[in-house]
Amino acid sequence: MADEHGTSPEVHSPRPQELRASHADRDLVVEQLRVAAGDGRLSAEELDERLELALSARTYADLVPLTADLPPEGTVSTALAPAAGGQVAGRATPKDLVKIDCGSGHARRDGQWVVPRRLEVKVTSGHVRLDFTKAIITEPVLELVAEVRSGHLQIITRPGIAVDAGEVAVRSGHVSVRAPWDGSVPVQLNIDVTGSVRSGHLAARPPRRSFWQWLRRAPRPYAIAA
Repeated sequence: MADEHGTSPEVHSPRPQELRASHADRDLVVEQLRVAAGDGRLSAEELDERLELALSARTYADLVPLTADLPPEGTVSTALAPAAGGQVAGRATPKDLVKIDCGSGHARRDGQWVVPRRLEVKVTSGHVRLDFTKAIITEPVLELVAEVRSGHLQIITRPGIAVDAGEVAVRSGHVSVRAPWDGSVPVQLNIDVTGSVRSGHLAARPPRRSFWQWLRRAPRPYAIAA
């Protein structure tokens, strides 16, 4: 709308720190505070105080000071990136193929592991956990070929990771996929799952709420997708 002089008022573009924080942003900071307290960097009183501020934060500016005095990994700067909680490494070179063959034991990939272009997982009666929450992603697509007989294959995701298990053949087993994001989060990695599940279980989900999040009835960071 123009003023009396015929000019239009200037539209104010909010600065990044003025943007509204989402539930995922608050949950990220809460988890970072919990880890910092577990490492001895925060006292119980400091943790309680910061948790209360984090859960009531409205903008990024409210969240940033809560982790400003913690190590770099404990800052909220990653919340301003397309996929909060993860890292994209420009120098990391992914392998073309990685194979995991788990009989009756346990196998896992977690921390800052480099996601390959293709991953073949065979689970006989054991348990395999693929945790992508801090994984280094260099390619937009991961081909995951799964053969689950009577064991379990668990995929831990984060906002910005989409899992498609529509091509998995299921006999007497179970496949479930939950997405921790809404339409506003850009997809950084598509995980295309193929293969078969006999009498085992294949599940993709975000991390579970921490004890403090559950205690304070923080919203779950996902919605059922399939």
